[in-house]
Amino acid sequence: MINPKPSTKAETSVNVMDAIYLRRSVRNYTPQTIEKNIIHTRLDAAVHAPTAMHEEPWSFAVIQDKRLLDRLSESAKKLLSNEAHGSDTHQAKHTLHVVDKPDFHVFYNAGTLVVIYSKLQGPFVVADCWLAAENLLLAAYSQGLGACVIGFAVSALNTLEWKAELKIPAGTMAIAPIIVGIPAGETPPVPRKSPEISIWK
Repeated sequence: MINPKPSTKAETSVNVMDAIYLRRSVRNYTPQTIEKNIIHTRLDAAVHAPTAMHEEPWSFAVIQDKRLLDRLSESAKKLLSNEAHGSDTHQAKHTLHVVDKPDFHVFYNAGTLVVIYSKLQGPFVVADCWLAAENLLLAAYSQGLGACVIGFAVSALNTLEWKAELKIPAGTMAIAPIIVGIPAGETPPVPRKSPEISIWK
């Protein structure tokens, strides 16, 4: 059982609103590998996310083997390309434009991939995993790390072949692959639309 870690005055902290507004999806990293204790801290933050009926449906895979990440990237690109060919949607065309580039790496050469899996089935487990993902992303930002959700990797991670390779149970579902690393530069902000309020009574 992981207990909440109360903050102390000796620790530097980032205002939660600053983390929400200043977090960026980083797609350019230095080659340094993140230490295990830092990853554990991020995972501790992830599991303190809200969870329906206290199910805590998540499990995690941490991949830092570069050759394995390279192989997974190539597998994901091939699968995405096959899925997108034959479709004339804007999303399919964009996917092909990106993944068919020989030098494109799905994980942007980041040294660490954290995959949040759902080990249960139910109406709220996917939402729970994404809440854990947001905690992880904000925690990464709070300590100067970059992170980015990699949706391109989901299909490959959910194949029987990759589940077997990673020793992931067949009934477990990859929900949120997230790369984590040290940013190689600044990531500019992306404008967001104002909230669309359907009704306010």
